[in-house]
Amino acid sequence: MRTFPAISLPRALLVATIVATFTAACGTATAQDFPPDVIKGKAVYERHCLACHGPGGWGDGPDAAALRVPPANFHRFQSFLKSDEELLRTIEHGVVFSPMHSWQGQLTETERQDALAYIRLLVQQGQ
Repeated sequence: MRTFPAISLPRALLVATIVATFTAACGTATAQDFPPDVIKGKAVYERHCLACHGPGGWGDGPDAAALRVPPANFHRFQSFLKSDEELLRTIEHGVVFSPMHSWQGQLTETERQDALAYIRLLVQQGQ
């Protein structure tokens, strides 16, 4: 757990004022403003993706055998070459004529990015 140094009240007010001014000038923060969280991504993946894609992302989840169109194996070269943007689009909108449905409205943008970060980690570790 990270701890932060204690700051005095006047300094805290100054920091709050700077943050409020920055937010007002630049608009609200989006998911792209923060790095993805792999730990949260693992939880999202286990809850929503593991049944089809399997624990290691090999497309061998417990529900995979019953599907007419096999789930993506993230370790295949074709999946590996896709950009993060392409994969996020697939998560958001799904794949036509396949069991991969749209997760838009069910997962937030941050959850989708966290899940993608975890998928990339799985592939990198070769699990």
